[in-house]
Amino acid sequence: MKLVAPVSRHDEVEMLAAAGADELYCGVVPREWVDRFGTFGVNRRLFSNLKDLETLARVIDTAHELGRSVSLTLNAQHYAEEMTGALVDLAGRHAELGGDAVIVSDPVVVQEVARQVREVRVHVSSLASCHNTETARFCKELGARRIILPRHVTLAEIREMSSAVPEIELEVFGLNEGCVYEEGACHSIHLPVRLGGAICEGGYEVQHVREDGCDLTPGETEAFVVNERAYRDWVEHRFGCRLSLTELPFGPCGLCALPFLAGCGVVAVKVVGRGAPTPRKVKSTALVAAIRDEVGRRSDADVKRLARAVRKRSNLCDDGFMCYYPDGR
Repeated sequence: MKLVAPVSRHDEVEMLAAAGADELYCGVVPREWVDRFGTFGVNRRLFSNLKDLETLARVIDTAHELGRSVSLTLNAQHYAEEMTGALVDLAGRHAELGGDAVIVSDPVVVQEVARQVREVRVHVSSLASCHNTETARFCKELGARRIILPRHVTLAEIREMSSAVPEIELEVFGLNEGCVYEEGACHSIHLPVRLGGAICEGGYEVQHVREDGCDLTPGETEAFVVNERAYRDWVEHRFGCRLSLTELPFGPCGLCALPFLAGCGVVAVKVVGRGAPTPRKVKSTALVAAIRDEVGRRSDADVKRLARAVRKRSNLCDDGFMCYYPDGR
């Protein structure tokens, strides 16, 4: 199982490769794109891109020297019709620089890149929300070689897709940046933490009223308070506890499911977080690599125990708050 790690600066390449990454993924917004369309919206993470195409070339060259591959993200949620040709051109530039794959969210762009830029593989982004075998077959027909599954696909669904459509590779989330929502259907904005983070995490107040116009009883009021507190705790953990830099914890996790995922044919596991600080990326990659490397060497039960041990927060494993695959606990 390959380990896919995020990169947003050239100097991260060697560190991530040393930590165990087999593939790297990144984004870039060429100056001509901004001049033409007046937007930075080439991909989902607007504030986590490489500086320019020259930096992309250096990332690709260094990665290839180390035997790693590089994928370019073209996975914004929405594109205007006239952007399709520009995205295909950008995929072509990536191919000319030696890039290996593009990560694409829009089905039209998937089809056009697969048809016009045969030098690169097309990986379908999790933003495309592939949840079932029919969608997987559709992606294959469009020319995709791999599907990056969204966060909320269950282990049973992954096994079914792998069995039903073995011709297309599957990649899954392994660590960091959970979300309570389906990202492919999300219309929120992910701002840098210094600017407030995701809008959906913003503070808000809720006022509860009865349909009959009567005042809430003390018991009803307390029940709503308890429910709201539990909900905010759940959201906090699913969002990764505000991306804490301490070892407790890293973020949402699917490490104990790696034996199952490898056994049903999943080819790659992804460390999430192009916008994360470099130390977090490197440590996250090393953590996933440590568990990945034991799959097949130890029993599945031993790998699960190791995964729980390295996280050092068994209570989060027990309650499933930060588990990508709670059906596998």
